[in-house]
Amino acid sequence: MSIRERIEEVRERIEKACLRSGRKPGEIRLMGVSKFHGPAAVEEALQGGLTFFGENRVQEAQGKFPPLRAAYKNLELHMIGTLQRNKAKTAVAVFDGIQSLDRDELIITLGTLSAHRTEPLTVLLELHTGEESKSGYAGPDLLFRAAELVLSFPGLKLSGLMTMAPYTRDRGIIRSSFRALVKARDLLQNRFPGTDLSCLSMGMSNDFEIAVEEGSTLLRIGTLLFGERQ
Repeated sequence: MSIRERIEEVRERIEKACLRSGRKPGEIRLMGVSKFHGPAAVEEALQGGLTFFGENRVQEAQGKFPPLRAAYKNLELHMIGTLQRNKAKTAVAVFDGIQSLDRDELIITLGTLSAHRTEPLTVLLELHTGEESKSGYAGPDLLFRAAELVLSFPGLKLSGLMTMAPYTRDRGIIRSSFRALVKARDLLQNRFPGTDLSCLSMGMSNDFEIAVEEGSTLLRIGTLLFGERQ
């Protein structure tokens, strides 16, 4: 099956999940997680209508995407893996957004580095919602403080929250993780009513239909679009 066909298949599954949950497919963005896949695979996805991509490693993205950006002006690229502060300067130059903002020190670093960007760097605060989550803020109080810090930097644009549910077949545990993110976002939105925090980045290849049912607005899909890592 080609990448174009995989994209169409995933979009059909998203539409069915939307029908089940009374949502509109237009409310949900599909990100192709292209880590460990080369430029040819990304270009095939672009030709299949996908313009939004996520990468886990700064160095891999830096080597892969600049030529593609030159050819595809509407390409958008986000960092979704853990970002080390010593890679932050490069990340600010390579990515349009950072979804894995998981500690105050990183906020300060990115905020300082983003001061002279022509467009603000989109950021999401990562919430720890399960024992298997690798990183993220532990709860609402820490999120409130982190959000205040982000909003103090003009070069950063806070758009919402992200999480990674535990990798399990227990749908109840997965739903609990996603519901925790929705609840945290609602609390954050009440605390900062003037900021659009509507982005909920949750759901991957193994659980994206549950994520749609629970309110996700951004799905991070890798294996189902690109196949197993190369």
